[in-house]
Amino acid sequence: MSVYLVEATKASCRVSGCGCHDRVPRYPLDVTDAEWALLRPQAQAVMAELRRSPAGRPMEHDLRAVLDAIGYVSRYGIEWRALPVDFPPWEAVYAFFERWSARGLPQGLVDRLRGRLRVALGRSELPTAGSIDSQAVKAADTVGAASRGFDGGKKINGRKRHIAVDTVGLVLTVIVTAASVQDRDGAFRLLAQLRERFSTITLVWADGGYAGRLVSWAHQGLALTLIIVKRSDDTTGFAVLPRRWVVERTFGWLMRYRRLVRDYERRPEHHEAMVLWATVAIMTRQLTRTTTHAPPHPRWGQPRTVASTPQQQDQQAA
Repeated sequence: MSVYLVEATKASCRVSGCGCHDRVPRYPLDVTDAEWALLRPQAQAVMAELRRSPAGRPMEHDLRAVLDAIGYVSRYGIEWRALPVDFPPWEAVYAFFERWSARGLPQGLVDRLRGRLRVALGRSELPTAGSIDSQAVKAADTVGAASRGFDGGKKINGRKRHIAVDTVGLVLTVIVTAASVQDRDGAFRLLAQLRERFSTITLVWADGGYAGRLVSWAHQGLALTLIIVKRSDDTTGFAVLPRRWVVERTFGWLMRYRRLVRDYERRPEHHEAMVLWATVAIMTRQLTRTTTHAPPHPRWGQPRTVASTPQQQDQQAA
């Protein structure tokens, strides 16, 4: 029996009991009309590129509702089965997530939005420099032993995500490995993927954990100049290190999404997709504020109005 509250005769979707085409945005992370006006052409363009042939079964559910559902899971960290009933059925949302991730939809969205956002910020569309770093997160019981490990330095049993960002802090590429993989070992694959996707990048910054043979390998094999930014021994307390703070800020942005605070994904590529979907939400809001000068999105509901005092009421009446 369907748990959806829409009657079959009033359903706006071909799926019985689903009214996703008439859904009203009501959650803090739902894309606004201004954000959807920017995101919709990019999403439709990427979907058109991924479509193998013009003939085929058309998409039944509303694209905006499905994207909002995936964003809801990534932001609030719930199980797929716990999706609220005003979204499309969770089976359909998960099927779209799995299919789109396998065919590169989130990466395509990230690339398109990054280019537009960089141009809006007065930079070239393609980056020429970036920073790399890694972050270990604990894994839930849904993560199998074959894809998890123990990070002896951070004392974390789970997985490690390695990311590369541009000088603005926008994600360029991401890979997920077991937490037992050393930063340098993960960086070999990360830099190779970065060079494959961005031929314009010539300079990369990293911390002291990447020093060693990785520097010479990147220079000789990938034509990348890897600069190690080390912490000074004379520095006491907290200090902002040049170039390294950019990627650390990106990790801070990602940690606002509860699905990324702990790894619940059974497959590492699904965790990579979750990072990319969170990046899509971050870029969409930044691009909306940059291009339309819209005020920041309220975290919870509508902003409160402060009641005026009796003296202010008298002044207004006068």
